[in-house]
Order: sequence, then C-alpha cells, then structure tokens
Amino acid sequence: MNKLLFKHIDNTALITFRMLFGAFLALESFGAIATGWIKRTLVDPQFTFNFIGFDWLQPLPGPWMYIYYAVMGIFGIFVMIGYKYRLSILSFTLLWAGVYFMQKSSYNNHYYFLMILSAAMIVMPAHRFASIDAKLNPSIKSISMPQWCKLYFVFQLFILYTYASIAKLYPDWLDLTFPELLMQSKQHYYLIGDLLQHKAVHYFVAYGGILFDGLIIPLLLWKPSRKIAFFVSVFFHLFNSIIFQVGIFPYLSLAFAVFFFEPKFIQNFFLKKKPLYEASEIIIPRYAPIFKTIFILYFIVQIALPLRHHFIKGDVLWTEEGHRMSWRMMLRSKNSNTTFTVIDKATGNSTRINFDDYLSKKQRRSVSTKPDVMWQFAQHLKQEYSKKGIDIEVYVNALLSVNGKPRQQLIDPKVDLAREKWNPFKHQEWILPSKQDENN
Repeated sequence: MNKLLFKHIDNTALITFRMLFGAFLALESFGAIATGWIKRTLVDPQFTFNFIGFDWLQPLPGPWMYIYYAVMGIFGIFVMIGYKYRLSILSFTLLWAGVYFMQKSSYNNHYYFLMILSAAMIVMPAHRFASIDAKLNPSIKSISMPQWCKLYFVFQLFILYTYASIAKLYPDWLDLTFPELLMQSKQHYYLIGDLLQHKAVHYFVAYGGILFDGLIIPLLLWKPSRKIAFFVSVFFHLFNSIIFQVGIFPYLSLAFAVFFFEPKFIQNFFLKKKPLYEASEIIIPRYAPIFKTIFILYFIVQIALPLRHHFIKGDVLWTEEGHRMSWRMMLRSKNSNTTFTVIDKATGNSTRINFDDYLSKKQRRSVSTKPDVMWQFAQHLKQEYSKKGIDIEVYVNALLSVNGKPRQQLIDPKVDLAREKWNPFKHQEWILPSKQDENN
C-alpha cells in the first residue's frame, strides 16, 4: 500500500492539469455571467430549490451573485498560475459547493464532479512547479509527486464512466426509445438537425455511449490502444459539446488524458523546460496511516453512493430517489401535467396555484416532474400562506410520462404534502409506483 500510494513519479501531468483546470474554472465562472445563467437560475427566481436540509442557503440579493461568480473566476485564474494555490482552490471549492447545494433546478452530475474534484485538488501538490508560489518560495519546488495523485484521477474516472455505462443498460436506452427522443429535441439544429434523426445516429449514441463509457479508461491505461482511445475521446467529447452544449465539461474530460500518457509526451506539449523525474523513491509521510484511511473511505463512498437507489423501493427513473450524485447522465425524458391545489383549513376554500406567480420556467419543469421538488414547493407554499395567517393543506395532481410512455399518477393526490416529513434514507410512500414497475 505504501509503495502504491507514496512512490514518487514525475509530476508533469499534475502541473499541466492544474493550469488547464484553473483556466476551466475561470471560464465556467465568467461564462455563467456572460451567458445569463446566473440571471436565469439565481437572480430572477424568488427563491431556489436547495438540497433538502440546506434551506438557509439562498442566493445573495441584488448584484451580489455576479460578484460571487466573478470572485470564483479570479480564484480560478489564481489556481491556473499557481498563486496562493491552496487558499485559492479551497476558496473556489467552498464557493462552488455553496452554489451546488443552493439550487438543483439546474442540477447536473458535472457540477457534482467539479465540486469533488476541486476538493481533491486542495490536498494535491499541484503548485510545486511552473507556479508563482514556487517562484516566490523556491523551497517548495519539486519535479515529482506521490503516485496517489495520479491514482485518484484514474480511480475516480473509472468509477464515473463505469456507472455511466451500467446506467444505460435499461430497456428504453437499449431499444433506442430515449436516444430517439433525445435527438428529436435537437431537430432544430442548423445543418445537423436532420442528420441527428437517422436511425444509425441513434444506434451510435446508444451503443457507442455504452461502449465508450465502459471501455475508455482501460483503453487509455493500455499503451497499445492509448492514442486511438484518445482520438475517440476527442470525437466523443466534441460531439457532446456541440450536440448537448454542456459547457466546459467535455474539454475538462479531455484534460484528464494527461494522466494516462507518458510524462515525456506531455512535457513536449506543455512544459518543455521542465526536467523529468526519473527516480523511483518511496517517501512515506508521517500522516500516512490517516491518509490511507481517508483515501480508502473516500472511494468506498464513491462506489456506494451510486448504488443507493437499489435499496430504495421503486424505479429511480420514476421516483428520482437516489438519482443525484450517481453518474446517471442523460437517461430519461419527462413531461407532466401537474397542478397544486391549496385548501384553507379554516374556510375550506380551495385555490389552484398559478406557477407563474412563484416559479421561473426552469423551476416549473422541476416542480412538475421531481417529487422532492414538489414536496419543497408544498413546504414553501405553506410558509408563504402562514405569513398571511392562513393555515393550509397542499394537494398535488401530477400525471407524469417517462420517455414518451402514457402518463400515470406520480403523487397520491389525497396526501397533504404540506404535512408530510421528508425522509432522506427511505422511499416516500406518497410517491405512487409506476404501472410499468408493477407489470415487471
């Protein structure tokens, strides 16, 4: 274990990745300002649907969220140039985690990945070469790193891609139902919209996605297939960038390739003046026992989290319970006819809620299809009416369709959601089972 984790290897990959990673952090932060994402997601809405338990975490008022993101972008630049590296990456991680837990109407597995990746970078010696920190303090300068730095990326990526591949092994993906729906939503694209409707493209997306996710890490690790696998990665991630428009993440995914190629190969592209580390020294730090425990526990959690939905009653595609933080990416399309009815307990008068009075367009989609967000909206309505001195009941009628199938009742319409408690560790009994589950 000591040899595996603490053997020193050349750090060209980590230094290169730090510079690329910092640039991507800055692009993500400033891009959110430039594209209007902050305005749509954090400024315009009256409130945000935070992760349950983080009710106190709401966007800053007025223009402060723009400043918040600008500060994150500056920290990204500091990470890139290696200035006050530890403080900069720690600060970015805390700020990014704040946004992540603050809202889930724009939830994306990539945002979760960026959070845990930034947290891991805090403890990595990524500033010990080609950085302002190393220039100001030459004593920290180093051309090597412990091997665990590389292993972290290999293990984490293997877990991510493997679960992403396994998640696609379900009927609506294998029979092309969902890939067809996915491409239909891109029919309006200039030049390529019609091409994306061909059956061959749907087969490529469905089975190419399974094979790519399942094999890419082993193929990158195996030297004879490494270059071919990298070029396949370039095509795959550029395809995702163009078709699905997922920001920096296709390019961040390509940046991970530096951990799979030989240091000399990476050096020729990025750090031509850097000496190569050719020794093979094992340096066991004083904190080794604690580190090994944390390292093992971290990956146990990473392996366990995506499995938790198997221990919750119902199909995760229907209930959404256990979906987040499990690498279940682009697997379903949902539409719903959902209404909220509020009943005044004192008078018995009922009022159908107009979503436009409370929610943004993106929030309306979440409230219409995701049970946990429905529950949160019911709690929000209860609080709003309570401020007026009115005690209410909230009933939800949600007819949901998954992947184009006939609509079914998602929520028990006889249950007062304002009165229900949320249990994060078990199935919510007011979520009705899907008829497809019953038939299976």
